[in-house]
Amino acid sequence: MRCFMRYFPKGQLASLATLIVFSQFAIAGVLLAAEPNPPEGFRALFNGQNLDGWYGNNPHQTERVPAEEREQAIEAKQEEFLAHWRVENGELVNDGQGPYATTREEFGDLELLIEYKTVAKADSGIYLRGAPQIQIWDYTEAGGKWDRGADKGSGGLYNNRADAPGKLPLVLADKPFGQWNQFRITQIGSRTTVLLNGQLVVDHAIMENYWDKDRVAPLPVRGPIHLQTHGGEIRWRNILVREIPADEANRRLRGDDAAQGFQPVFNGRDLSGWAGAVDNYEVRDGAIVCRQGKGGVLFTEEQYDDFVARLEFQLPPGGNNGLAIRYPGTGRAAYDGMTELQVIDDTAEKYAKLDPRQFHGSAYAMVPAQRGYLRPVGQWNYQQVTVQGSTILVELNGTVILNADLSKVTEFKDNWPHPGKDRTSGHFGFAGHQDPVLFRNIAVKRLPPAAAQTPDAPAQAP
Repeated sequence: MRCFMRYFPKGQLASLATLIVFSQFAIAGVLLAAEPNPPEGFRALFNGQNLDGWYGNNPHQTERVPAEEREQAIEAKQEEFLAHWRVENGELVNDGQGPYATTREEFGDLELLIEYKTVAKADSGIYLRGAPQIQIWDYTEAGGKWDRGADKGSGGLYNNRADAPGKLPLVLADKPFGQWNQFRITQIGSRTTVLLNGQLVVDHAIMENYWDKDRVAPLPVRGPIHLQTHGGEIRWRNILVREIPADEANRRLRGDDAAQGFQPVFNGRDLSGWAGAVDNYEVRDGAIVCRQGKGGVLFTEEQYDDFVARLEFQLPPGGNNGLAIRYPGTGRAAYDGMTELQVIDDTAEKYAKLDPRQFHGSAYAMVPAQRGYLRPVGQWNYQQVTVQGSTILVELNGTVILNADLSKVTEFKDNWPHPGKDRTSGHFGFAGHQDPVLFRNIAVKRLPPAAAQTPDAPAQAP
């Protein structure tokens, strides 16, 4: 098995095959600590010999510096970095002081293998995309941090809100001091999965953006890895990374539709079960596509109250379409339906001056989505939309870009009324705008109102 695939149900341990791969990685680490021997698909970030590829930075300090002075502030930390970090017996060693070891490379979706060994009362962590953190600390009572959750062990997303999934690890998986611990970390969008010593401690949870105090902006698309220093010696070795390609990221984000209660609404062959502008759409290579120069709303024959829809889409350069939410079957999706969620190549120059409420993922003309999380034009994107009562949550490629309550919207683009925004049921579909945007793997899960749960993401103000 070449890589860890997240297809097991939430809350269960990884498969035996995954544990075998992880054990092989651990054994290789013991035998070849000074000379990394990455599994297939991985490469070493630390060469076991020197600090090539790393520099010193403490973002808690340098992020406070004006942007134009930040590079100089980081440069000033390099002497201190070399004073507190060293390479010894193939291990990257920190004495507990100084700036954090930081990769010169920046990463998006990744799988990270890393081993560490620390001492009593030490505290450390791993920052992903420049943001804190996967926690490492003394889990014993003598460590003095049980009041902060240290008794639950390492591996949790320490800087998440107190009630957020992933804040505390699912199990205590730390080894006794003096022994090496092994992490296997997967980061796809803002979704984080952590195995510590072969045990699942964080299961596909959203890592919140510590740098945004209101927790509205998600993690950046890319950023460096920081190895934190925090008062006690810590040793690292076998730091290996594999960047996850888009198709694999989409599969892993989606998981198993049937096991999660989703029903396909497109058979991949024809438009059976669909109504509306059927003559303006066609099926091409297993995907629904709007014909060039055509448009209109193609919608499911079924209607939905509360639901979750998931799909993949591919945009051509400058492509424009939309998701019709609770569409009545006639009229305009953006106004007569609850909303049209934009599906648009908002990187195109011709859209540079759009109203923010027209960019991808936005509730058209009502609430803007976070920008910058589309994959490059021509790649398939994965998107999941949760509609509960008057709220809509949009997760794009593993990152929540919209979480809005439309009942609270009182201002509209061009002051144009949206009479359908308070609809409680309707069809799901696509609002074509003359461009050949493709959609595939379309599935919907109904949500009984009594069973609806609050999404695990912060609310976004309209």
